[in-house]
Amino acid sequence: MADAGRRDHWDEVYRTKAENEVSWFEDEPTMSLDLMRQAGLTPASSVLDIGGGTSHLVDNLLRLGLSRVTVLDISEAALTAAQARLGPEASRATWIAADVTTWEPAESYDIWHDRAAFHFLAQPADRAAYRRCLAKALKPGAHAVIASFAEDGPERCSGLPVTRYSPQDLATALASVVELVESRRHSHATPWGSVQKFQFSLFRRV
Repeated sequence: MADAGRRDHWDEVYRTKAENEVSWFEDEPTMSLDLMRQAGLTPASSVLDIGGGTSHLVDNLLRLGLSRVTVLDISEAALTAAQARLGPEASRATWIAADVTTWEPAESYDIWHDRAAFHFLAQPADRAAYRRCLAKALKPGAHAVIASFAEDGPERCSGLPVTRYSPQDLATALASVVELVESRRHSHATPWGSVQKFQFSLFRRV
């Protein structure tokens, strides 16, 4: 899917659905936060949340005292909704409406977080562009927390096909940039009670 098509798709999703009407909604991003703490998260850490949308991760990071949190999403509608939820607190974070496959980071980060963005990239060229961005955005020795549908997870999400990964397959896909440190299985309960199988992997910049 081309950049404009992806943007239109996700803008439509976030304009027509409340944050708790999408399958990926979670009040508390416990798994992400656990792995970020393992990666050395502190109030001084710089964090980049890829495909952050209306995720509550930014809320939690700001409550932990972080002052360098950047949320990137292709959907301006998603970021607008997240900022409205946070109110005045939104000014404490940086918000970037961009496609990760074409975005050029202007700085480097301690932690890259991606909960279910990479698995939407079906084309090899898009995955290669993601790797290039990951390489530019991560400091030497920095970490990435990347989650995707597991091998027994859903084959589609929000009307789009996804690529399901084992931690080892994901490590292979990103091998030129990061190395696998740890992986965990996660069963995510959607707002309507179904269960989606995820894998969460912690990587270190090569």
